[in-house]
Amino acid sequence: MANALETKLSNAKDVARKFLVEEITEPRVGEYLGFAVEGENVATHKFKCVDKAYVGWNWAVTIAIAEKASEVTVSEILLLPGEGAILASSWIPWEQRVEPGDIGIGDVLPTAPDDIRLVPGYTGVDDLFDEKLTPAGWEVGLGRFRVLSVPGKDETAIRWHEGDRGPRAAIAEAVTDKCVSCGFYVAISGSLGQSFGVCTNKFAADDAKVVSIDHGCGGHSEIVVDLHSIPTGGMVFDDNNLDTTPVSDEEVVVEEVSEIEEEDDDDDTEVEDLGLSTDVIDESELDDEEEDED
Repeated sequence: MANALETKLSNAKDVARKFLVEEITEPRVGEYLGFAVEGENVATHKFKCVDKAYVGWNWAVTIAIAEKASEVTVSEILLLPGEGAILASSWIPWEQRVEPGDIGIGDVLPTAPDDIRLVPGYTGVDDLFDEKLTPAGWEVGLGRFRVLSVPGKDETAIRWHEGDRGPRAAIAEAVTDKCVSCGFYVAISGSLGQSFGVCTNKFAADDAKVVSIDHGCGGHSEIVVDLHSIPTGGMVFDDNNLDTTPVSDEEVVVEEVSEIEEEDDDDDTEVEDLGLSTDVIDESELDDEEEDED
């Protein structure tokens, strides 16, 4: 009896395609791909999906039949991935997907209560007896519930030292002077200040950033340039390339006369400015005076 039902289900591919076309439309249904028994009185017929948005996917029409029934019924129609189907990547929890530098404007990243990088601000004394933490590195944490732990400091120091502002950065390897002897280097507080500080040179690429003491750049404070003057020669005139303009004799005479008139006007002005006056002498009066003397 079971074989007869299975045979009836396997022969119902036309029935399955009919229901599929009614539900999906003919243009999206492709060739027949096969038949699979899902369970007792249940089977699935598969058809290729020819929709361009679902390349590699297949239509699955699940049908069923009762033991005494003569009609095949459709249980469900699904779109399932086949060979070559584009699928989403496996789900990764968000805390595993966040990478350094991902936090942007408006983003919030909660810190786990058991984050190994942090310890309560008023503890750390026990670590002193285990030689895990020196007194210089112990933080009381006033105003903070948690402070950086020893593993957190170690992780930070390694990351900073091996990063772009450590000794192996290309800009540091190109110079001999290091940040430890630079006047623009300001050490940070705490135990990390023994190896790291902040650059304050506004012209440096690492200005306002944490750098290691063995980092370096071309903006070191003790780089001094030997300034000296460069001798220059006297002014040289090129007489062979002078611009000349032809002038007629009449123009020369007119120019000279104009200059003479301007000089006469200047002389009259000087006399008037000084308040001087001249008397005109008559020659006849001179003759009369000579006769009287005789």
